[in-house]
Amino acid sequence: MNSISPQSLLASLNWRYATKEFDPTRKISGETWEALADSLVLTPSSFGLQPWQFFLVESESLRAELLPNSWNQKQVVDCSHFLVLASKISMEEEDIDRFLSRTIEVRGGDIESLTGYRDIMVGFTANMDDAARLNWAKLQTYIALGQLMTSAALLGVDACPMEGIDADEYDRILGLREKGYTTSVACALGYRAESDKYASAPKVRFEKDEVLSTLS
Repeated sequence: MNSISPQSLLASLNWRYATKEFDPTRKISGETWEALADSLVLTPSSFGLQPWQFFLVESESLRAELLPNSWNQKQVVDCSHFLVLASKISMEEEDIDRFLSRTIEVRGGDIESLTGYRDIMVGFTANMDDAARLNWAKLQTYIALGQLMTSAALLGVDACPMEGIDADEYDRILGLREKGYTTSVACALGYRAESDKYASAPKVRFEKDEVLSTLS
């Protein structure tokens, strides 16, 4: 595998920022979007269970309806691709079995060899109530968000994570609960507008030795 240099990684991460103004005339190419979509698929998750669904909102009318439920942040309608990262409302044994079936499909083997792993996963989810399971699933979607934003930066695509949204209204407008999911967070993707003053603003971060400690 060819790796990028540490300098290239840091350059991409310093280049990225939470884009406030997107250029609505610039669109992400099909090839680049497919790479970003695949980066989502490749996101790691607890036990590998992937308790999420990612909804790409292409409809202009849906985006317009989401806008007032997003603190009127124009990124929703101006970005090239608008993604809603949703969490699975309930993790049941059949969901675990579906994952194990996929594991056998990809890696081979038989279900009997995975019985112990199944028992661990069933026990883990059974020991949480509905609220705890949903919270666990929502935390997993943030792993996906981080992977998406880093991948976008490496590809020269701008992104803006958005928590300033009314999740209940998003669920209603997009019909997510009927699908078994609920909104966790959204992310606008595209290319920055030249007028976005935040593109050149220095990052405000604490010094490394204030946030990173070595325990030896």
